[in-house]
Amino acid sequence: MKSLTNVLLKIFANGFFRVHAGILLFIFLAMVGVVPPQYLIGYHKALMLAMNSSSVVMILVFISWFIYAVKSWHYVSGQIFAPGQHFLFYSSNALSKGKQLKSWFWVQAAILSPITAYAIITICVGFANHYYIFPVCILLYLIALTYLSSVIYTGQVNGLIDGNSQSILLRLSSKWRKPYFSLYIYHLFDKRKVLYLITKALSWLIITGVFYVFADVKTDVRVAGIAILAVITAHIVLIFEERKFEENGLGFSRNLPYNRPQLFLNFIGVYFFLLIPESIWLFSRFNPPMAVELLLIGLSTAMLFHCLLYWFGLNMDKYLQWILGLFIVLFWIIMFKLLWMLIPLNLGIAYWLFYNNYYKFEGVVSDKL
Repeated sequence: MKSLTNVLLKIFANGFFRVHAGILLFIFLAMVGVVPPQYLIGYHKALMLAMNSSSVVMILVFISWFIYAVKSWHYVSGQIFAPGQHFLFYSSNALSKGKQLKSWFWVQAAILSPITAYAIITICVGFANHYYIFPVCILLYLIALTYLSSVIYTGQVNGLIDGNSQSILLRLSSKWRKPYFSLYIYHLFDKRKVLYLITKALSWLIITGVFYVFADVKTDVRVAGIAILAVITAHIVLIFEERKFEENGLGFSRNLPYNRPQLFLNFIGVYFFLLIPESIWLFSRFNPPMAVELLLIGLSTAMLFHCLLYWFGLNMDKYLQWILGLFIVLFWIIMFKLLWMLIPLNLGIAYWLFYNNYYKFEGVVSDKL
């Protein structure tokens, strides 16, 4: 197992830092150069104390760390399926999945090492200033993020072993009529079950964490709005996968007799089905009008994130930059209690992007995620 870990570290962790050295250097210079040198320690201490005492700051930091992790998933997944790494499907699979998980865990821990180093210092500062709950949350979040990453990589490496066999779902539904919007749902449960389950686990953690952190104001509609926004942001990998499946597997769909409003409604149907677990939670916790409003906010945000990809194509780096920027904008709209604006605003922008870019040719994307 140790030899496998060393090989994976050299291929994936070292490769990630070589490819992203420029971006990481820019972030580092921005963090140390944003204030004069004499105030640098005080600035970062204040930032760390804010992470240990402010739930809003901690959530924003967690979102940025999640986006960094998604970027690493995109890189590592693409490398796993590169022709030069096909030996992994024959060599690493000789080990048990438990040993593979441990090796991939250390790989992801190495990739997250810049975040981990800063987080460890933050945790120490928190404990030194008698903060205990938030530092523990930071530690658990990093461990969970690293473990979930290792599950994704292990699932991808082992996913081709039975790649030619159909899942039980496809065998049972072979004679069912399948509406257009359901095709990605079938694909997801047939080929990407692990990714779906990880996303839903992360969604549950976000909901639990947000309402635990904001326990004193849990009846405030803004808390629910922030939770829904964070949940949809956690779905960005599934949203990206939907667009990639549409380009790679449903290229013929542009010739089907559907107009653009019908197609737009179809994609809303896709995300409605993806958000059924969250919908059940909404209607069990809030009164029906509020639950409907929050569900529509979630669907409109998902459609906005989806339709961005018609504009600039399947570019994960640009996508993550836009998601981070939009998250901040939407977050402050929610904080100013303007939730009612998000539904028409998100849907209006999403439909405009969809209407103007749907029939533009994007090409087939072969990178795996």
